[in-house]
Amino acid sequence: MILLASPSQDDLFRWEQGVRGLAPVFCSTNLDSVRSELVRIKPQVLLLDHDLPKLDGPNGISGLMKLNPETKVIVLSHVISDEIEWGLFRTGIRGCCRGDIEPGQLKSVVEAVQQGELWIRRTLSWHLLNELVVITQEKNKIKQAVSDLLANLTRREYEIATLVGDGESNKQIARRLDITERTVKAHLTEVFRKLDVADRLKLALIVKGSMPPRDSTSIGH
Repeated sequence: MILLASPSQDDLFRWEQGVRGLAPVFCSTNLDSVRSELVRIKPQVLLLDHDLPKLDGPNGISGLMKLNPETKVIVLSHVISDEIEWGLFRTGIRGCCRGDIEPGQLKSVVEAVQQGELWIRRTLSWHLLNELVVITQEKNKIKQAVSDLLANLTRREYEIATLVGDGESNKQIARRLDITERTVKAHLTEVFRKLDVADRLKLALIVKGSMPPRDSTSIGH
């Protein structure tokens, strides 16, 4: 289903022409109606007029998206600055285009978003690339910090910490390493001290953060 939201009947009529045949279409002319329909019909796509009364920009859009996180939001607007448009993408919208877009072009936008793509102007692409670079750099810093912490462990301590990260209990670890549970607990006490953590869950999160992603496991007791 596709939900169209605008106070302008002319815009709604033109947008409806563009998306006709892609999915059943519902129209809303005010914010309260949009909220109700997001919960009731759970549309796949929401075409949202940036000038919808009481919307309140990015904050209002974020609020709408929380009502149904699965809905892909495309904002249609008059001319807005690059900063405002990028701010909209940072809230999680999937596309942004002119409100007076031709019906045929609008259909292409919706189809692209339905297939999981972003509809973003080329002039904003550098924002997207810069964001990815910053995120990657931050992740690398965190990973390096975690690696530095783990480097302070002895070989046996690291081995036990890794097994805790895999969800194994003290009894399983003792059996696997052919040592006593008392020895495992002693090593873990030292691991907790060196890493400044208080429980197995935090230890597991640290260990997992330093390794390539794997299937999730439960934390043993």
